[in-house]
Amino acid sequence: MKSDKEKLDEAEFEIEELAMQLADMLGAALHYAGVPDSKMAQAVEAYLNGIDEVFGDDLEGEMGYEEVIKVIEHLKKTRPELFRK
Repeated sequence: MKSDKEKLDEAEFEIEELAMQLADMLGAALHYAGVPDSKMAQAVEAYLNGIDEVFGDDLEGEMGYEEVIKVIEHLKKTRPELFRK
């Protein structure tokens, strides 16, 4: 039987893995939206800031693909230098 510490360590590891997978999926979405690899780090930071710019406090923690698209569309308008021409 696993101790509480072992269970907590496993849960933390799984959360870290999920966070890395989500970061990879965001990178893929931004890539297909037209962000070159050389500007990916800037685009990810702009995306995270863009969530608040687009939704403010209205999001309530839920973000589906439609919300992701809205933020990327916002970035294309407000930060066009991050995208291929």
